[in-house]
Amino acid sequence: MIDYLKIGRAADLSGTDRKIYRGLEILPAFLSWATLLALLWYSYWRPEGVAYFIIAFDVYWLLLVFYLSIHLIVSYRKLKANLAIDWRKKLSDLPPAADRPSWRSIRHLIILPTYNETLEVIRPSILSLLDDGFPPEQMIVVLATEERGGEEAVKNAEAARNEFAGRFGEFLITVHPDGIVGEIKGKGANQAWAARQVKELIIDKQRLDYDLILVSVFDIDTVVRPGYFSLLTYKFLTVDNPYRASYQPIPVYFNNIWQAPFFSRVAAASNTFWQMMQQIRQEKLATYSSHSMTWRALSDIGFWSTNMVSEDSRIFWHCYCHYGGDYRVEPLHYPVSMDVCMDETRLATAKNLYKQQRRWGWGVENVPYLIFNFLKKRRELPLKRTLGLIFVQLYGFHSWATNALIIGVIGWMPMLLGGDRFNVTVLSGNLPYITRTLMTIAMIGLVISAVISTLILPPKPRHYGWTKTLAMVAQWLVLPLSIIVFGSFPGLEAQTRLAFGKYLGFWVTPKARSERTS
Repeated sequence: MIDYLKIGRAADLSGTDRKIYRGLEILPAFLSWATLLALLWYSYWRPEGVAYFIIAFDVYWLLLVFYLSIHLIVSYRKLKANLAIDWRKKLSDLPPAADRPSWRSIRHLIILPTYNETLEVIRPSILSLLDDGFPPEQMIVVLATEERGGEEAVKNAEAARNEFAGRFGEFLITVHPDGIVGEIKGKGANQAWAARQVKELIIDKQRLDYDLILVSVFDIDTVVRPGYFSLLTYKFLTVDNPYRASYQPIPVYFNNIWQAPFFSRVAAASNTFWQMMQQIRQEKLATYSSHSMTWRALSDIGFWSTNMVSEDSRIFWHCYCHYGGDYRVEPLHYPVSMDVCMDETRLATAKNLYKQQRRWGWGVENVPYLIFNFLKKRRELPLKRTLGLIFVQLYGFHSWATNALIIGVIGWMPMLLGGDRFNVTVLSGNLPYITRTLMTIAMIGLVISAVISTLILPPKPRHYGWTKTLAMVAQWLVLPLSIIVFGSFPGLEAQTRLAFGKYLGFWVTPKARSERTS
């Protein structure tokens, strides 16, 4: 019998199910391309109608900018408030209760998947666990390596073992075999292998209580801020129904922020701000990148799927469908730091950044998954909430691919394609003025982003002068271009690839921390 919750793509199905799933894979690209091509078509045949649409869309965009800016400010205030709290003390002061375990009984399983990253990247991530302030003897750390990483990966793993073994409750190195049939070469398969290994070698062997284990899966460059595990434990012990939740920190890209090129910094900060805003809109929040969840939930669903790319978000949708809609994401309003995309040259960085954004855009593969499983489990899933989540996902990926192009490119098409019959009208003369005015007002959102970006920056290295700080603010002027080149284009390509069945494999973002591209 097919486990529909383990589906990665249409090829995993047959018959009518396969046709339905393929249709759903085509849907996001169809909607995005239909929108763009229809606007181009009508810019020639009905330029007045498109002009009115552009004005209405610009008004919508302005209101959206104000709406999201308010969420960003609120999220920033929550982030600063949480950073000011001594979470270890707050956790220690948590009064005992009959309906919850002691925080001293909680174990943290931290899985760190790695492929070919250097010890320079791996070591700070593990050190941050020791510096967190939570008792390391309550931590099980798994460095999950890949066989295909070769001798260098083995060497780095052994160096990590020599330095850190004995400093945690458990420190385990796993090696994910290459070439397992049915698996995609990627992080999800590696994580699933590591989880099964730690289950066999540690959890079941020591008869640890599944209900007292929290799992954090971190990208290998993730550096936790001190207090993270105390906050996570406190949240788990105090929220309602904690086993039906994942726990999401805010990804910030501070590890190499001062060294990275300006366009990479803007793209990274934009992603951070989106995640901050989503933390305020909890009903729209899904897991992303580094996050935490319970071992109970992970065990119930049979661990991560090994046949798809976007495992960090798929795990949420899998749990949501498995538990009949009784699953959510709890925002932590607390940062974990990762690397800004950076390579040895600006050109290499730009290419890698595009590929990274395309991989993130590949999260669109969750749209057919969610719709298909809703059709299969419609009697088990809550109708209103599930339809709302489907709309949020469709709208989000559609906006990702089209909004910047509508504002930056389509907005000019009525004047370029409409010909004399449009250009002699009053509307033609007013369209650029109205659009420019609305977009100028919308720049308030950009200013807010620049200010908050500056406020949350880590301390500037001493060898940088005041001009570097000025550059950190001025970089936001490239945002309108950045959201097209590193937003709409890779997002639209990801959807188009999915529609044509040209499935992406997992692409590991190269990590460099040199000063050459600063």
